[in-house]
Parts: sequence; structure tokens; C-alpha cells
Amino acid sequence: MIWAVFHALISHWRYRPLQLVTLVLGIGLATALWSGVQAINAEARASYARSASIIEQGSLPRLVANDAGLIAQENFGALRRAGWNVSPVIEGDYRFNTVRIRLTGVDPLTMTGEGGPVQIAGSSDLAAFMADKGLLIVSPATAVRLEGETQIPLKISPDVPDDAAFVDIGLADRLLVRDGRLSRIVMAQNQRSGLPDVQTIAPELHLQPMEDRGDMARLTDSFHLNLTAFGFLAFIVGLFIVYSATGLSFEQRRASFRTIRGLGVSLPMLTVLLLVEILVLALLAGIIGVALGYVIASSLLPGVSSTLRGLYGASVPGSLQLRPEWWATGMGMALVGTLLSSIQSLWRVRRMPLLASSQPQAWGVSSARALRLQAIAGAGLLLIAVMVALFGNGVVAGFTVLGALLLGAALLLPAFLSRALTWAQRRAKAALSVWFWADTRLQLPGLSLALMALLLALSANIGVGTMVSSFRMTFIGWLDQRLVSELYVTARNDEEAARLRAWLPQHADAVLPIFSAEGEVMGKPVQISGVADHATYRDHWPLLSEQPDAWDAVASGAGALINEQLWRGGSLKLGETLRLADGWTVRIVGVYSDYGNPRGQLMVGANALTTHYPQASKLRYGIRVEPARAAALKRQMVTELGLPEGNIIDQAAIKRQSRAVFEQTFTVTAALNILTLGVAGFAMFASLLTLSGERLPQLAPVWAMGIRRRNLAFFEVWRTLALWSITFIFAIPVGLALAWVLLAIVNVEAFGWKLPMMIFPLEWLRLGVIALIAALLSIVLPVRRLASIDPADLLRVFANER
Repeated sequence: MIWAVFHALISHWRYRPLQLVTLVLGIGLATALWSGVQAINAEARASYARSASIIEQGSLPRLVANDAGLIAQENFGALRRAGWNVSPVIEGDYRFNTVRIRLTGVDPLTMTGEGGPVQIAGSSDLAAFMADKGLLIVSPATAVRLEGETQIPLKISPDVPDDAAFVDIGLADRLLVRDGRLSRIVMAQNQRSGLPDVQTIAPELHLQPMEDRGDMARLTDSFHLNLTAFGFLAFIVGLFIVYSATGLSFEQRRASFRTIRGLGVSLPMLTVLLLVEILVLALLAGIIGVALGYVIASSLLPGVSSTLRGLYGASVPGSLQLRPEWWATGMGMALVGTLLSSIQSLWRVRRMPLLASSQPQAWGVSSARALRLQAIAGAGLLLIAVMVALFGNGVVAGFTVLGALLLGAALLLPAFLSRALTWAQRRAKAALSVWFWADTRLQLPGLSLALMALLLALSANIGVGTMVSSFRMTFIGWLDQRLVSELYVTARNDEEAARLRAWLPQHADAVLPIFSAEGEVMGKPVQISGVADHATYRDHWPLLSEQPDAWDAVASGAGALINEQLWRGGSLKLGETLRLADGWTVRIVGVYSDYGNPRGQLMVGANALTTHYPQASKLRYGIRVEPARAAALKRQMVTELGLPEGNIIDQAAIKRQSRAVFEQTFTVTAALNILTLGVAGFAMFASLLTLSGERLPQLAPVWAMGIRRRNLAFFEVWRTLALWSITFIFAIPVGLALAWVLLAIVNVEAFGWKLPMMIFPLEWLRLGVIALIAALLSIVLPVRRLASIDPADLLRVFANER
């Protein structure tokens, strides 16, 4: 009996295959975009965890210098003699010709097993690792990049992250020219009892807590939250399709439900069978969606990897692994989302009287009161968005504003469309025009979900497009201001840098050192840059805010310029004093924009930096020379000084590289925008297709009065254009509000800088054309079906409906 009832229920899909395809694809597309984003996030976070555990020995306590500088080797020796189980680490960036690698030097004899980055098996490997020539342990991808760039033997290990290499601590000391100074000292988890206090043995060191470390996962949280928000938006758009399809299928089977109830099947049993049907379809569609999500993630992951490397310096592999956390999440979202989309229809079945009639009226038609309640709910969400924007803080608050804004606008859209169509109907004079607008209003409830999905997609595209274009214009102008030197050269080591400093003044108009050191401000790691006292900086360096004679204070070592990230993140003010290494204090005299840098940064005088941070890197220089002589000077440095050509970059090349990184950064966002718009177009197609078969009772009388079927089809096209136009007009202010939230709230909270908002109407036109094409494609099949419908089917309406 139960199987017979279940077979009767699912036989509905045999006679409506397009409706089944719509439902399955709706769930599948929603799941695909969500699981694809989660797959990318899972791969990135797994890479961060591996990097933290391997490179940074993230599970081990560490000792660092109080001034965030280098550690004298004597401190390590004193700790070992006192009985502490510790191991030294030297870390830094090193260029092998044109390839820049993060070197981590470890001592394999003292490194504990729990913190060992790589396993060195056998005495031969250990001997090769500790030999004078050394051994570089790298990932397969890094080995390919280093081929032909170094004479040091390579050993490939899949456990090592890309763009990193492990070497013996002695080799790292020689390559990085550290003279025995250490980057950090790691401590084993288990230590003997009764050991003297570390502060007593090495008072210039302190134990760095886990939360104070520059954890890459926390640094990139905003980026992954952004991806998750896009995935969730696409998932919601897909659920509109599911809601519409399931609601229509339940409505079409009301007569079947009545018959099944009349045969003695109880309401609970009928509800359970419908629930099983929904879960089976959701499971099938979820599997398809997860598979599609894998394809989407695989195609987007290289772009994400480039983005993370460009924005944060994070190394994420370009290949995808099948991880249970994201496919299980995708399947769960498919099941939960389908249930949520079907719960209203299931509830109606539970409350359906036994002798309920089976009118063909669609269940999606809402009363005027329901429309008012929906509009009130939308207005309430917009009010919440305003309140959170005014009084909230943090990235989560920013995305809360975005969510409330988009959902509130979507809920308001049907009321806005209804008012617009009513206004058009009242101003129509011809009877056919009045019927057209009235019929469009009649179809609005059935199309409202698809139009809300279209609104979300259009608003997201306008908002994100405005943000990206504003960022592009600002970024290009900022590059033109900051990259003034004709050439930028990077020495490979201190000896080569010394030769440069002696040779360049005789061949260039000016040599601008660009020194840097790692420091600590207010307990947080920052980068400290040392710059020369030269008119290049005074005339061209863009400052957001400054005190009088700011550059004079920087040159004297008494003042410092800080970037916008440090200024906003630390709530600092001009004139405030910052404490740096060795008791050195500087006064904040200006704030500069620093787009693309997630870290805090200070600029001080080059001489003051080298005085207080003797370990500062002195390898980079900007060279001012007549533009016509730049190419000749570059060749001269290659031939006379033996510098690799890749270490000498002209201004135009840096701008090209920076712009390429910028464009790559937003490739993923653009792809997700297009995919979201595609899902919205499919939602429109699904709604129009399912409603086309239900509209014969409204169209047959008009046809009987002499309107041709071809003209009725044209009316359907004009109806779609009218609804699309009104939705697009409504989407523009919503998209601009979204862009403002992204630029003024989310961007500040996520990255620490604020961007000016610029308007690009031509971009709206381009997007409008794309959306129009998608809307027209969505109506091709329903219109073709209407134009070719058999007149006998239209006549049959009068026999069935009267």
C-alpha cells in the first residue's frame, strides 16, 4: 500500500520532465556554487594550517626578541645549558636570481620531533642536509621554479608549502647574512621540571602567545568571508527556483492528494511520503551539485591562489583535493535548503481538508495583505541595516548590513513592482493595454521569486562592479603617485648592496635607499621602512593627513609616517607617540594610503632605521635618472656589476605587474558574479516555463476575441521586458548602496583602508544588456510553446473551465 502510494506520487515527474529538470538543476546549481566556494576556502585553510605547522612550528611555544628584532646566538646557548629543550630558527626571504623564496633554517639535531618541519630519514640525508653545500627541501612546484636558478641540490617533499624552502641553519645564516643572529627560538611542549625561569636566563626575550602571531588564516578571514557571502547569495538565488518548482508541483497534485486521502491514507503518512520524495530528489541533486562545485572550484582555485599571494603573500596550491568538510557541507546544504524551500507546501498539505477542491489557482498567488506584510518586513530589514551600519563594528557587522540590505530590498521588490504596474494600468487607454498591465500584475506572484533572484544578482553585480572599478581607478592613480623612480634594483646580498651604494652615485641622479625591518608597535608586528630625505618623497608621496614639516621630522628620526591600516586599526592620532626598538620613540606626523597591504607599516628616516635596527635589510634602492638613460643604465648594471636582469625593474614594469595582480585579484569575484547572474536567469526561465502551462485560462478568452497566438507570444516578450526594466531600475540604487557598504564599511574593517566611491553608468548599461539577453533567453521556450499551441487546446479551456 505504502509503495503504491509513493509510486503514484512520484509518477507526477514522469509526465512533467521539464519541471523535474528545473527542480533538480535548481538544487544542483545552488549546491554547486556553495560547495565550490567552500572547497576553495577549505583548500586555502588547509594550506594555512600546513604552513603554520610546518614553517612556523605553529603548535610549539616560541621565544622572540622584546623589540621584535633578531636574537643573539648566546641566548640559545644559555637556554640549552640551563636545561631547556629549545631549537634555533633563522628565517627570511632570499632571491635565487629571479626567484624569491622564503628560507627557513633549522637545526636538525635540536629540533624536536613534534616541531620537525620535514623528516630527514637516514644518515646520508642528514649529512647532505648539514653539508657545506647544503640541501634545499622544497615542494614540487618550487623545485620547478628553482630549476637552473641555484647550484644548491634540491630535495622534493610534498609536505613543504610552495615558495618556501628548508635548509640547515648554518646555510641559512650564510645566505641571509645573519652573523649568527636568530629569528626565533622554538620550545618543545614537554620540558623538565625545576628549570630556571626564561626571563632570568634571557631577559631580552619573551614567550609569544599563540594569539599574537601573524596567523595567515586570521589575516585572510575577510577574503574567505567575502567568498562565503557570494556562495551563500548564489545558494539563496538557487533556492528561489526550488521554492517555485516545489510549490507548483504540490499545487498540480492537489487532486491526487485528495484522491489518496479518500482512499484512506492518513495525513501524517502522506506528509512522510512527500518528505521522502523531497529528500530523495535533494540527495540526487546534491550529488550533482557537489560534482559541479568541484569543477567550479578547480577552475577558480588558480585565480584564488594568485589573489591570496598578491594580497597577503599566502601560498595556496593551485590543485584541489576532495576534502570531506566541503562536500559533506554541500550535501547538508542541499538537503536543508530543499526542506526549507518545501516546508510551506508541506504545511499546507498537513492542513488540507479531506474534501478540498482542486482548483487550478497557483499556490504562489498572495493576497494584498500578505504583500503589505512582506513590504513591512523588507522595510524592517532595511532599518536594521542602517542601525548596524551606524553602531556596529567588525567584518561580520559589515556583512550583516549587506545581508539585511539585499534581503530587505528583495522583499520590497514585489510591492514596488505592483505599484509600478498599477500606475501603468491606470494610465493605459486602450482596452488591450489595460488587459496587458492587469494580466502582468496577475502573473506577478508567480514570477516574484524569480524577479527577486534577478534583483539580488543585478544588485550584487552593480555593487561589486562599482567597488572594483573605484578600486581600479584609485589604485592606478596611487601607483602613478608612488612609483616615481625610473628604476628599482634589489641586491642579492649585503656585499652586492655595498657595491651598488658605491657605484650608483656616479651614474645616477639620485639613489633612494628603501630599507626595511620587522618591528613591533602596540604589541603587534609591523613593517618599518626607511626612506631617504629627498624631494621625490616630499613631492610625490600621497598623504591622507599630515602635520606641518612632516617630512623634516621623518628625516631627523623624530617623526614617522604610518599607513592607513595602522592608523585605523590602532585608532591612532597625529601627534601621538609610538615606542619602537631600544626605547626609540617617534611622533606620528602623517598618514599615507597603502592599498593592497594588509599589514601595518611605518616610514622613518633611513639613517634612523639603520641606527636602531642594525639588522634591517639594505638590499632595495630606487634610482632617479633621466628616463631616456634608464635602459642604458640597466644594461650597465648587468654588465659591470653582474646583477641579474630580473633584479632591476623599471617603473613601467612594476606598474604592469601591479595592475596584473590587481586584475587577477578580482577574477574570482567577477566569475562568481557571472555565475550568480546565470542562476538568476535560470530562475526566470524556470518560473516562466512552469507558469506557461497554467496561463491558458487567462489567454484563451483573449485569443477567442480575435488576438492571434503570435501576438499573444509578443505580449509575453513585452511583459518580460517590462518586468526586467522595472527590476533593473530598482536594482541600481540597491547596488549603489551595496557598493557604499563594501567601500566604507566592509573594506575598512577587512583591510584597513577606505576607498572613494565612483559612479560608472556605462558599466550599468553593459550589465543591463547582459541581463536583458539572459531574460530574453529565458523566455524563448515558453514563447515558442505559446506561439505554436494547438487551437484545440485553447478551445478545450472553455469546456474545462466553464
